[in-house]
Amino acid sequence: MGSVLAIANQKGGVGKTTTSVNLAASLAATKRKILLIDLDPQGNATMGSGVDKSDLEVSVYDVLIDGITVPEATVEAESAGYELIGANVDLTGAELALMDLDRREYRLRDALAASRLKYDFIILDCPPSLSLLTINGLVAADAVIIPMQCEYYALEGLTALMSTISRIAGHLNPDLKIEGIIRTMYDPRNSLTRDVSNQLIDHFGDKVYRTVVPRNVRLAEAPSYGLPVLYYDKQSRGARAYLALAGEINRRYTQAGAEEPGAHR
Repeated sequence: MGSVLAIANQKGGVGKTTTSVNLAASLAATKRKILLIDLDPQGNATMGSGVDKSDLEVSVYDVLIDGITVPEATVEAESAGYELIGANVDLTGAELALMDLDRREYRLRDALAASRLKYDFIILDCPPSLSLLTINGLVAADAVIIPMQCEYYALEGLTALMSTISRIAGHLNPDLKIEGIIRTMYDPRNSLTRDVSNQLIDHFGDKVYRTVVPRNVRLAEAPSYGLPVLYYDKQSRGARAYLALAGEINRRYTQAGAEEPGAHR
């Protein structure tokens, strides 16, 4: 059965969507079968995957609200190498619509139940807020990957996120765990970056990935071309970093007894 990984951080601007898109592409490049689900009404992960959000006939809104099945909502992100359930402005109305539905926190989990065998990893790009969309993502997930910058305010945001994850695990998804913390926009020349990085390692130990994602122009440019950085500039430091992160995740799951890529299909 495939693993569901939520990419989440309640603080914006930490590289959450960048991580979702580029990790999905990098895992797919290692012969993993990947589904990326965009849960952010801005639809940035959709556009960054080379899919025009304004052209979506079916989106994650229809899955959450109208009961459309995952296969019916899935499109091929051909330029990115994985499958996608996209998001657009329709998703802004999901919060109110979900309030009136049964099992409102479990809508995504229920929808994914029949499709988990098809994929090695299902990656959820969560919004940068504690909303019903984020809650749906965390309830559906097996584990959370937390992108964060090594700066003071990011540490405050991490504290809030840890509290949220604890509450979700306590009341809605007892199996939820932290898969890892990925340090993004990393600049080793900055003393604060190094200090915060060391604090993370001291506190979270091997939950902090060895890979760091540097500040990288190519990584910032790639979304405007609708491409993961791996297919925009494979030799860039950003591309190499996300390939390294995919390698770490693959090794963790293999060591934990997960199946080899595609073995379950």
